[in-house]
Amino acid sequence: MAHQCETPGCGKEATLQCPTCLKLRIPGSYFCSQPCFKGFWKEHKVIHALAEGVGKPQVDNCEAGFNPWPTYRFTGKLRPYPQTPKRHVPESIERTDYADHPAGRAASEEAMRGNTSIKVLDDDEIEAMRVAGRLGRECLDEAGKAVDVGVTTDELDRLVHEAAIERDCYPSPLNYYNFPKSCCTSVNEVICHGIPDLRPLQDGDICNIDVTVYHHGFHGDLNETFFVGNVSDKHKKLVRITYESLCKAIELVRPGVKYREIGNVIQKHVAPHGFSVVKSYCGHGIHRLFHTAPNVPHYAKNSAVGVMKAGHCFTIEPMISEGVSKNEQWPDNWTAVTGDGLYSAQFEQTLLVTDNGCEILTRRRENNGQPWFMDKL
Repeated sequence: MAHQCETPGCGKEATLQCPTCLKLRIPGSYFCSQPCFKGFWKEHKVIHALAEGVGKPQVDNCEAGFNPWPTYRFTGKLRPYPQTPKRHVPESIERTDYADHPAGRAASEEAMRGNTSIKVLDDDEIEAMRVAGRLGRECLDEAGKAVDVGVTTDELDRLVHEAAIERDCYPSPLNYYNFPKSCCTSVNEVICHGIPDLRPLQDGDICNIDVTVYHHGFHGDLNETFFVGNVSDKHKKLVRITYESLCKAIELVRPGVKYREIGNVIQKHVAPHGFSVVKSYCGHGIHRLFHTAPNVPHYAKNSAVGVMKAGHCFTIEPMISEGVSKNEQWPDNWTAVTGDGLYSAQFEQTLLVTDNGCEILTRRRENNGQPWFMDKL
């Protein structure tokens, strides 16, 4: 796999690695030349201080001189770390309408706000969605293989970004309403929309990786939650129940079913285990638009509009929390966290309604589609 230079705005192929990163076994850290390496040294060296702190209990990122919101009261133990600059996308790759907008506004989506009609895809559009879903799956799998103690979420973002570029895809989250990275990485109490940064993953973490790619005009969206090192039994159970709730919801999908029924199935499965369903975020329609009708809530007794028809394409992505369903948002205006600081897990697939059921467009290709963690529970 070819690597890109980490120096902001460079984007050249890189083979030179930082010797300190090699010594500390930090993955990535590629540069195209000594001038690029030296020019970015001040920003880059922060990762060395962070990596040397791996293994200390409750590592405080303020040791590296980074504390962006000194008055903010965090709900849990996780803290933000420095971020690297936005990654470069070659001009040859087809871009979204928000990719180069100063505010990241998706004009095509904004034009459809308030419209509850659900698009029925034709055969060509369905085939394009199959391709986008498969490519999104491949990108997620590349990052998933790298999840381990000491690996930064920024490194996972790099892997997703480079995998997308290699497949002629634009990473859909990049600059979407100014989101600064190519995927979302949500660790522990982060429910969704976590921004990849230089925090090394720690033993016992759980980490969700949410990937969407834009390929020839269509988006493919999925996410999975991964174990990092030795995860506690209670958090393994949270992840397993979350995945099972998604599977049970998918079993419901077929023509004639009301979208509001999905939340009933999910909450019925998770509630007996003492877990709660996050209500602030939902599944969504997807095709040429990243987010569109229908809205797909994951909690019971919701008022979602619409009935499933063959040709509908949408996501189901339950966010299940260990404690309360209430959430808060970090001052970065993206990172959603649990109100009590307890862990939250999520899984997502992009689905196509067929004449007699549904097709999982982002389904895992290996092991008959079984999740990666089946041998780790």
